[in-house]
Amino acid sequence: MCNQTRVGEFILLGITDVQGLQHFCFITFLLLYLTCLLGNGAIVTVVICEPRLHTAMYFFLGNLSCLDIFYSTVTVPKMLTGFLFGPQPISLGKCLAQLHFFHFLGSTEAVLLATMAYDRYVAICNPLRYALVMSPRTCLLLAGACWSTGFVHAMMHSVMTSQLSFCGHNHIHHFFCDIKPLLNLACSNTSLNMSLLNIVTPTIVLGPFTLTVLSYLYIISFVVQKVRSQKGRWKPFSTCASHLTVVALLYMPVLFNYAQPSSGSSLDRDVPVSLLYSAVTPALNPLIYTLTNQEVTPVLKKMLWRKLLHERK
Repeated sequence: MCNQTRVGEFILLGITDVQGLQHFCFITFLLLYLTCLLGNGAIVTVVICEPRLHTAMYFFLGNLSCLDIFYSTVTVPKMLTGFLFGPQPISLGKCLAQLHFFHFLGSTEAVLLATMAYDRYVAICNPLRYALVMSPRTCLLLAGACWSTGFVHAMMHSVMTSQLSFCGHNHIHHFFCDIKPLLNLACSNTSLNMSLLNIVTPTIVLGPFTLTVLSYLYIISFVVQKVRSQKGRWKPFSTCASHLTVVALLYMPVLFNYAQPSSGSSLDRDVPVSLLYSAVTPALNPLIYTLTNQEVTPVLKKMLWRKLLHERK
């Protein structure tokens, strides 16, 4: 055990300390954050207000949009403050809370995307039983399972990290409190934490990813074997295009960061990759769903048009 003074506060060093680059990054990530809030907020509003969208697919889409708003809010505001005022102090308690909510929401989103893939599988491969299989009760149970899985996974990390002792050096070379940089600062044994990070976290990532891949393999097999016309084949693929894009945007950087063994020597690589799924992807998701979806876009335009007419009167 280290004899130095115990650390009760950390310093988040952020992405860069170059003055000109900080201003550019502030504007860029502020725009991305506003896009995330407005875009995902619009989708949640549309799904709630439009009766035609009260289906399983849009119920899960509303959950995804809520997750993206919360997920981005966990890290981006603190990062933006760092761009303006330099390295940001954060207490140990707040650091653990940030770590918990980041992994809670991230794990939930990974499992939710697999659930959405299953929903598409049932809708395309078993349409006659879709309403029965994906009943409102089933949807609530699946959504509850997604949120519960994410919460339990994050709780394991936050409890295990809270048991560590920190002393001496307290500078975190990251824009938020993630597990890897905190383990690097610990002056107590982290072998159990590393085992959790190298075994449980990849399982949470790879499990849903495997289910998603299997769902789409079944969909492709069904469409190729059962659907004869080109137009008929294109329709199911077009309904899955937005979900597949979102899956790729989330899973590629997450698999890169967490699905390979962690040695604590990869922080320079982790920071830009973390930016992709914590700040960029939540802003792109609503754009992907509104631009490629034939049902959300007209309803959104209709609501905006009504609002404009109401303001003119």
